[in-house]
Amino acid sequence: MDSAGADWIHIDVMDGHFVPNITIGPAVIKALRPHSAKPFDCHLMIAPADPHLEAFAEAGADIISIHPEAGPHLHRSLGRIRALGCKAGVVLNPSTGIDFLPWVMDAVDLILVMSVNPGFGGQSFIDGQLAKVEALRTMAERQGLAPVIQMDGGVTAMNAARCVAAGATALVAGTAAFKGGPSAYAANIAALRGLG
Repeated sequence: MDSAGADWIHIDVMDGHFVPNITIGPAVIKALRPHSAKPFDCHLMIAPADPHLEAFAEAGADIISIHPEAGPHLHRSLGRIRALGCKAGVVLNPSTGIDFLPWVMDAVDLILVMSVNPGFGGQSFIDGQLAKVEALRTMAERQGLAPVIQMDGGVTAMNAARCVAAGATALVAGTAAFKGGPSAYAANIAALRGLG
């Protein structure tokens, strides 16, 4: 993915509790860190998240994103992530509203909108999440802030332009980026950017 033109490496961390699957933890991220100079964007699908923030920062995460449902004090958690030297992100599941965001927006560097229900790759994109992205962009602009607005889940070359038009400034693609194996990665990324 480095040589194929990815801007970041998005790493899904799943605990088998907050979401059904279990994936990797800090030890694997630490082992991967020497192999890429790209920012590591760690999406923690774990609960509780707070006890593990330091381990992910020490393992080499550049961005740590957490779900508001993963702990009792979101503002405190976001502040801890920043204090550890990482950028702080908040993740919105398809059913998570945005009414709480004005109260923590100044503590957020990235807002990740899940366009699938988290936990499994290969799911179909939920079109209704585009309206959430539009609302978030408007909300941030009203506050004079410009967090990265990221979409993750079912993002393909067929819907990437709609995501960007809605206000997304970063796209996460798993299935669409990795399909066809390593020889296809560069073309897949170019297609997502509308260059393919």
